[in-house]
Amino acid sequence: MKIFISSDMEGTAGVVDWEQCMSGGPQYPYYTDLLTREINAAIEGAMQAGASEFLVNDAHSKMANLQPDALAGSASYLSGRYKPMYMMQGLDSSFDAIFLISYHGSMGSDGSVLSHTYFPTAFAEVTINGVVAGEAGINTLAASAYGVPIVLVTGDDTTAEETERFCPGIKAAVVKKSVTRFSAEALHPTAAQELIRQQARLAIEELSTAPEAAISRPVTLGISFRSSDYCELAGRIAGVDRTGTLTASITGDDPLEVYRSFITVVLLCRGLVE
Repeated sequence: MKIFISSDMEGTAGVVDWEQCMSGGPQYPYYTDLLTREINAAIEGAMQAGASEFLVNDAHSKMANLQPDALAGSASYLSGRYKPMYMMQGLDSSFDAIFLISYHGSMGSDGSVLSHTYFPTAFAEVTINGVVAGEAGINTLAASAYGVPIVLVTGDDTTAEETERFCPGIKAAVVKKSVTRFSAEALHPTAAQELIRQQARLAIEELSTAPEAAISRPVTLGISFRSSDYCELAGRIAGVDRTGTLTASITGDDPLEVYRSFITVVLLCRGLVE
């Protein structure tokens, strides 16, 4: 049984500040160690239920946050900044299930800790078929296209609720409850890791009944930008329709093509400031 793991970092128990999860910060090594332990807890739980092969796609910041030899389960490690499929790079139909580890709430959420949507400077809100979507929801487009169910998400309470909108019945390990965008009450790391381990095991044990992603077709992905510069730039991409000064949409029958077009918007907007 083969598991795809997309790992972010803001959803790790105890993380509440950008300095804790950005390379170069004094606390960064400590919190990347906690992130690794949470990923390993998910792998260990899946192994208890019979999973035997894992790919960890490092999807946070510069996407090179983990020590490969510290990963459990002899997991393969996919890292590096430029990935055409970004947080879902490496996914294909050969996988049996998807885990989203250490995810966070959307930019439009009500106080989810360290909330943002892919690129906080550019995007104010993203919707899928009119429903507000965080990164987990957006990434569901790729999962749906390949027919691989997302069965586990870890992070705060808002992240669990936002992911449930697109993945009914998903197992969620809520390792912290947000107070504001920069504060949260977190479980002790050992308790958080045990919860993840338990939920991962249950997710794989119940994989045969895991529902498909709730993505109706055609898919319309709506984008609200934080400035007209980003919106104007996005409108130059084929398939992206500018619908207002700060808004655009991408519509199509193939959720993978919609996802790819959105990722192109992300990469282009990042290039505007890098």
